[in-house]
Amino acid sequence: MKFHFKGMRILCHVVWVCVLFINPIYGQQIDHQARNPIIFSDVPDLSMIRVGETYYMSSTTMHMNPGLPLMKSKDLVNWEMIGYGHHALADMDELNLDDGKNTYGRGSWASSLRYHNGTYYVSTFAQTTGKTYIYSTQNIEKGPWKRTEFKPALHDHSLFFEGDQIYMVWGGGQINIIELLPDLSGVKPETQRVLIENATLPTTPLGKQGGLPAEGSQLFKVNGKYYLFNISWPPGGMRSVIVHRADQLHGPYEGRVVLQDKGVAQGGLIDQPDGKWYAYLFQDYGAVGRIPYLVPVQWIDDWPVLGIDGQVPDVLDLPASKGLIPHLVNSDDFDRKGGEPALPLVWQWNHNPVADLWSVSARKGHLRLKTGRVDQQFLQARNTLTQRTFGPTCTGSTAIDIANMKDGDFAGLSLLQKNYGLVGVRMDGGKHFLVMVNAMTGAEEEVAHIPLHQKKVYLKANCDFTNKKDTATFFYSLNGKEWLPIGPQFKMSYTIPHFMGYRFGLFYYATKTVGGFVDFDYFHISP
Repeated sequence: MKFHFKGMRILCHVVWVCVLFINPIYGQQIDHQARNPIIFSDVPDLSMIRVGETYYMSSTTMHMNPGLPLMKSKDLVNWEMIGYGHHALADMDELNLDDGKNTYGRGSWASSLRYHNGTYYVSTFAQTTGKTYIYSTQNIEKGPWKRTEFKPALHDHSLFFEGDQIYMVWGGGQINIIELLPDLSGVKPETQRVLIENATLPTTPLGKQGGLPAEGSQLFKVNGKYYLFNISWPPGGMRSVIVHRADQLHGPYEGRVVLQDKGVAQGGLIDQPDGKWYAYLFQDYGAVGRIPYLVPVQWIDDWPVLGIDGQVPDVLDLPASKGLIPHLVNSDDFDRKGGEPALPLVWQWNHNPVADLWSVSARKGHLRLKTGRVDQQFLQARNTLTQRTFGPTCTGSTAIDIANMKDGDFAGLSLLQKNYGLVGVRMDGGKHFLVMVNAMTGAEEEVAHIPLHQKKVYLKANCDFTNKKDTATFFYSLNGKEWLPIGPQFKMSYTIPHFMGYRFGLFYYATKTVGGFVDFDYFHISP
């Protein structure tokens, strides 16, 4: 019997080791190699630079605030948040969720990150304001940042330095170039010219029309030649990477398709200190959003050749990922020590927050959200605090003290997108009810309604993005230990109106009377 038990222990140990090798989360740590995607979460429109042995990256978060996230890495795989380009694009109804207006799917779009003569530059543009923004600093991690802005909004632009001259390359289909003023405060109109008349041409089948015109410009200079990266989506085809090459900045350019695989596209080039090259790109991956990939690059006849035999590899000759926690997403007990920021960088508000309606100091170890106006729907509610979801699976949970809610108030845990899902507590007629709201059809529907007779409740959401399954299950608990599902399984769907992967959100809003508040005890996130 003792021998049998020992044998079983050995067998279990062997099975567990095999599971470690098979499981993609643990397997990365066993074989010491990175795997694509390098970030299984919504980090789209990448722009990347290397300064010495450190890599920096900017991305898009549109209607979130602060916006224009900035990250750093030592190995191209493991990234950590270091800051944001802006804390508010502007004070206007669309950005503030005022007067029934919003800027979902707009806000600040694709950015361009550059380093030139000791200064870091990150630029973006916003349909909401119709402007182009440039932020500059000599210390990308600590600032201070100088901000300049001008009209118009140059779509999907690439900031480019050529000696003392500063350019932007932008456009869709037709790609344009223009020189900026030396202080970055505007453009020199007389310098605008067409760089490439039809950048989509390399992916356009003869006689075909339609598809997505070439956009997402990123311009690089390598060994004296100029390389312009664009993405297009040919009719009946998949997202493709196009590169145009020239010997002179203003052309002429010749173009070719350099990658058509798995829909992995849009990005640019990055080199390592040892001379190896990669393309950083992303893939649309359903409800989790647009997820970053790295693709090896070889140079053949002065052209970048992407992939392994034209394909995006699953395994990379780079260090394994250590996971997104704690640097891109993280749990938070809202217990701040002296000198710590009120909110870690992993958090972003949905639109511009209202400063006097939230606090992490009003009650130690809690996030307090207060109501300041009446709203009738979740997507117009202010001060929803969010973090990314991530794949292949993830869980977010929280606990709420609801003792100070007012009639008509609704507080809880959300999965934020246009077709959102909510689990929370609604106060109706002086009584509290646990509810689950399902808006997966675009219309809000309350699909669960359970009386609640205590002042603290625990809420949880499990997300499954495996193979684009895109499902979520909501739970509640009365003691934080025993969890019960609430409502049917929720089907998540990525929508263009919001143009962002699903996010966990802590929310609270009033539908009848203002002045109530709730205290969130924690937010915990895990694979």
